[in-house]
Amino acid sequence: MSKRAPIITIDGPSGAGKSTLGRMLARALNLLYIDTGAMYRAVALAVLRAGANANDRQTVAEIARRARIELAGDPNDLRVMLDGEDVSQEIRSERVSHLASVVSAIPEVRREMVRRQRDMGAHGGVVLDGRDTGTVVFPQADLKFFLTATPEERAQRRYEEERARMQDRTFDDVLREVNLRDERDSTRDDSPLRIAKDAVVIDTTELSIEDVFQRMMEVARERGLTELR
Repeated sequence: MSKRAPIITIDGPSGAGKSTLGRMLARALNLLYIDTGAMYRAVALAVLRAGANANDRQTVAEIARRARIELAGDPNDLRVMLDGEDVSQEIRSERVSHLASVVSAIPEVRREMVRRQRDMGAHGGVVLDGRDTGTVVFPQADLKFFLTATPEERAQRRYEEERARMQDRTFDDVLREVNLRDERDSTRDDSPLRIAKDAVVIDTTELSIEDVFQRMMEVARERGLTELR
């Protein structure tokens, strides 16, 4: 095994717990955390601010290429910067979330973000979460996880998160959105959501966040990755 700091990827559908567990794993192993979904959200926000048509692939791709997107801070306080401005909260709005799922399906946008993600993790020492981090971004990753859960459970988690943010949505609305996102992510032509052949698959439906985290740490220890901190 390489002596460089490891590359760990966490893929899975929306609401499977990737971001929370990615932060926990990065913190425990003292690795850089890369939230790839936040990068696509930043592109979506840039498209909104430009007043561009999200169906105009060429324009959206150009916006993605020009956007200066940076991830700053530690896993517990990750800040997303767009052209020098902290947009960490703004990219979590319902409008940006919806548009992010649209622009992330544009091949030119994905290729630009994948290029940047590879640059960020080129020297190892990273935990990335997203949809294609173990299949496309870093197929040579030292450890790959794929987290999943039933659509109903993932929708319930999202529903509770949105209620906590005082967003007026019904459970049925959220479930419909989760199913639509699943279909869009798994059927797109470029970098579709799929399970890497060498990924460790964990169904989180009946598990607590702490249960999943302990399982992930157990696998990391088995692979000797905790010794490379």
